[in-house]
Amino acid sequence: MDARIAVVDDESAARKRLGEAFTREGYTVETFGDAESFLVRQGEAPFDAVLLDLRLPGMDGLTALRRVKSAGGDTEVVLVTGFGGLEPAIEAIKLGAYHFVAKPVRLAEIRNLIKAACDKVALGRTNRQLRRALREENGLESMIGASAPMRAVFDLVRKIAPVNCNVLIQGPSGTGKALVARALHKLSARREAELVSFNCGGFTEELIASELFGYEKGAFTGAAATRAGLLESAAGGTVFLDEIGEMPPSMQVKLLHVIQERRILRVGGVKPIDLDIRIIAATNRDLKSDVAGGRFREDLFYRLNVVNIRLPALAERREDIPLLARHFVDKYSLLFHKTVREVDQSALRLLCAYDFPGNVRELENIVERGVALCEGERLGPGDLPRELGRMNRRHGRDESAAVPAPGDIPDLAPQAPADDGPPAAPGAGEELLSLEELERRHIARVLQSTGRNKSLAAQILDVPRTTLWRKLKQFHLD
Repeated sequence: MDARIAVVDDESAARKRLGEAFTREGYTVETFGDAESFLVRQGEAPFDAVLLDLRLPGMDGLTALRRVKSAGGDTEVVLVTGFGGLEPAIEAIKLGAYHFVAKPVRLAEIRNLIKAACDKVALGRTNRQLRRALREENGLESMIGASAPMRAVFDLVRKIAPVNCNVLIQGPSGTGKALVARALHKLSARREAELVSFNCGGFTEELIASELFGYEKGAFTGAAATRAGLLESAAGGTVFLDEIGEMPPSMQVKLLHVIQERRILRVGGVKPIDLDIRIIAATNRDLKSDVAGGRFREDLFYRLNVVNIRLPALAERREDIPLLARHFVDKYSLLFHKTVREVDQSALRLLCAYDFPGNVRELENIVERGVALCEGERLGPGDLPRELGRMNRRHGRDESAAVPAPGDIPDLAPQAPADDGPPAAPGAGEELLSLEELERRHIARVLQSTGRNKSLAAQILDVPRTTLWRKLKQFHLD
């Protein structure tokens, strides 16, 4: 084993016995006779697990435990005491102890506890590494979709993110334009610098100018000190201009000048400031029509529209609704401390038949409300707004049709397309899978990728281990 453990006990015989026992188990072991010397070493090179005596000369074990936990990190602490009583045990658990045992210590019990504590630390590190690797690989962890339109979006984001050009994201409200902007930034060489966002809608020209360009002291009433603008503060990074179509014409001229010259002039300033930024703009408007109608500058449009990414409405990607709904159920079940685990098929049929004029944002709002109202483990039709059924019936939509299936794909961040070309859009002859079968296949794939490490699989699936074990039995995967 490569885990490092500490034994902190003022009895030299106990230290020696435990130290030798854990060394034989393959751990790297260090022993300490007091808490102070242990904490010094912990600060230099944190341990994975600590066997900590409650009664020590000088600083006691509870105080040392508090110090370890307040410093953060992964270290797990097993507290040992020669005195009975529930109060120390309760206090230790409140402070974050992994476990609490009474003397005389049984070696087999301590061995199992330390192993479990070290496994927990290793599992947490592995899970963080997997999530970090996923973020670094695609930068799309916040975006969910398996439909052909969304896979095309993901592919374009991956291709254009490393290229230092301006991007215009277009799509209806609620489709995730800000998520695309974040993904473009995370996948770019500018990822270590700031992503600065500004909404161009609903502000006066003066406010937009002062926010974007900053101002010099005394430039106007209330300008008591010099202030850098958002463009300047994003040096080396990315600026996301949302609702760019709402920018006043006079500010469009100033933004065009910034893009052309790569310089800004603070309000009231006389000295230009060089800029190193990438601009990503977004709008729900048809900017070509606005250009034709004289509402948006043509030269600015072409400066921003070097690469265009169009996001589809949710009604254009209905096969993603089950994935999105399940993701939002998990999100709000955790947030609201509820036990909602899945979406009823009849509820999914209601959702999949609805047009969602508010797109993904509206779906999230509906599921959030449903989870808040749900009293069981399954989100049902009764937890959804009645308007859904009425709207579907009004427009003659079939709520008894099968739920569209996205195929055998991950629930969350999409992976790169297979080497044999882009996936075909769902159509005639495509296998429609039940949610239960989708879940079974996904669990089987995750379990296989972890070498059947059930604890790690539960972490990746973000479910309690007991839930995973129940699912394994249900799907005959154990």
